[in-house]
Amino acid sequence: MNILLVNPLYPPDTFWGFKHALKFVSKRASFPPLGLLTVAAMLPEQWTKKLVDMNVSNLSDSDILKADYVFISAMSIQNASADQVIQRCITLKRKIVAGGPLFTSSPEYYQNVDYLVLNEAEITLPQFLCDLNEGKAKHIYTAEDWADITTTPRPLWHLVNKSKYTSMNLQYSRGCPYDCDFCDITVLYGRRPRTKTKEQVLMELDALYFAGWRGPVFFVDDNFIGNKGKLKKDILPAIAEWNIKRNYPFYFSTEASINLADDEILMRLMIKAGFEAVFIGIESPNKESLIECNKTQNSSRDLISSIKKIQASGIEVQGGFIVGFDNDPPTIFDKLTEFIQESGIVTAMVGLLNAPKGTKLQKRLLHEGRLLNDFNGNNTDLSINFIPRMNREALISGYKNIVGTIYSPKYFYERVMRFLNDFEPKTKRVFHLNANYISALFRSILKLGVLGEERFYYWKLFIWTLFRKPKLFSLAILFTIYGYHFKKISNGFYPM
Repeated sequence: MNILLVNPLYPPDTFWGFKHALKFVSKRASFPPLGLLTVAAMLPEQWTKKLVDMNVSNLSDSDILKADYVFISAMSIQNASADQVIQRCITLKRKIVAGGPLFTSSPEYYQNVDYLVLNEAEITLPQFLCDLNEGKAKHIYTAEDWADITTTPRPLWHLVNKSKYTSMNLQYSRGCPYDCDFCDITVLYGRRPRTKTKEQVLMELDALYFAGWRGPVFFVDDNFIGNKGKLKKDILPAIAEWNIKRNYPFYFSTEASINLADDEILMRLMIKAGFEAVFIGIESPNKESLIECNKTQNSSRDLISSIKKIQASGIEVQGGFIVGFDNDPPTIFDKLTEFIQESGIVTAMVGLLNAPKGTKLQKRLLHEGRLLNDFNGNNTDLSINFIPRMNREALISGYKNIVGTIYSPKYFYERVMRFLNDFEPKTKRVFHLNANYISALFRSILKLGVLGEERFYYWKLFIWTLFRKPKLFSLAILFTIYGYHFKKISNGFYPM
């Protein structure tokens, strides 16, 4: 068999795409398609496999024509590109096998796909392959059970050109113990965190290391600290020992819940293992809105204090925020802007509330007659898939005000300096000389320090960091590049 694996395009103008920042470091995408690389490892070894990530290279008709089967995996936000790939395969008369969150959540839209292998591939893919081998493959494969991810194979890293990406990625766990009503993670992966073994994690780190990778590695877990006990006893000490032995070739980031702030031992172990940043869903400074969406881990604490505690430990906090809750007051836009500035969260992702398929929020809104359509996965395109309690125009206008303000040069650079002033990393990152990052410095000087509207703030930060926080100079330059990307994405979202 000749197998083609395709990762469709992400929309270019989103916060998470980092399109404008990638140009500074001559990269094409942030992360490789980990799911497809893992699926590739589950296919028969004797099959020929080629992966095309459309975010880094073009998909040609000849690629499709050479394949016996085209495997497509996608997130909801990739739906437009996935549809185009499917139509091309149909036109070229090639069989399609589709899976991943997009197809699992909305299989009814993909009756034109030959085989839908849904839910977790560890369960459904072997069933499909067995039936395919016997000539009796079905149109759809689903599963109600959760996979044992201790059986998940190591991704086939040789299928991607790692030089095209800014970071590699790795999965340690699936599932989240919390049950926020707008989140579909528990729908897709359950509430009981399932974890890989220590041996699996170290084997995957070895695979990246011996493939020549040096630099950032992102743990894609939706809540890395879902099982704190195993992390503290087993996983983090092993990663720390591995990283020290290799002279810190990798530095890590991940996603976690705010209760990380309550466990100083866990934070110390993460830092020792090489973790430098964590993305946390803060959502809202309004307690009533947090209670509304069942964000219990956030609603009964001083959020600013928790954020400061994590950052004081030596871990940068990146934050996700949402507006559009039923309990959001008219003042929420000013309150959230002030909260972000006070917190010192440099990378603040603010989106409009939407209701993904299968979530409790979607079911409630459907019951109330307020659901309009399916969520397209993009929470920065000003779309809302339900009728909000707040006047829609006021909500959109307020959202634009937040994003236009926090990513205006004055507010953004003020936040960067606030963060850097308080931030003291507890471990020294080993510097790996990289021509791309040296050129990024000079590109930032030209584009931001000479030609940019932020040049006054850029040079103020540049000089301040060199004299006051020289160890954080590279981080400061990275933030300026992030700021440029966010400003480009939020063009038009200016304060009213």
